[in-house]
Amino acid sequence: MLKWVRSAARALIIRNGELLAIRMQRVPDEVFYILPGGGQRHGETLMDTLQRECREEIGTQVRAGEIAYVREYIGRHHHLRKLHKDFHQLEVVFHCELPEGVEPRPGRDHDKHQIGVEWLPLDQLQGMEFYPEVLKTLIVDGQVNTRHLYLGDIN
Repeated sequence: MLKWVRSAARALIIRNGELLAIRMQRVPDEVFYILPGGGQRHGETLMDTLQRECREEIGTQVRAGEIAYVREYIGRHHHLRKLHKDFHQLEVVFHCELPEGVEPRPGRDHDKHQIGVEWLPLDQLQGMEFYPEVLKTLIVDGQVNTRHLYLGDIN
């Protein structure tokens, strides 16, 4: 089987003490959250990927800023290893803002496991199943604070 590294772009949107997240569902009682974004297509820039994925998942394009962090996810190293044993993704996460007056909503072409779009209170992230989990520890005073741009293979 041919194996490759998938590249992806994600949006980190924090507003009024809340983080914009995609609500996902694996099975009926298993809900988790991720940042908006997804896989890059051949011939597409990361910025094009970010805008397309945000239109699909949160119903709008975003104003993209600087890179917040870069992470890898090598599935066989993490708790979903049985599901993701051959999955390897490199994610570039951008600080983003929504256009003025726009409220996010599921787009027309969202992922099949996406069941909603939610603003998650930053002070309640610790009790939620949110990926990457390390983001919970990087949010200080309503902002993501990273000492290093590349975070490595994290879940």
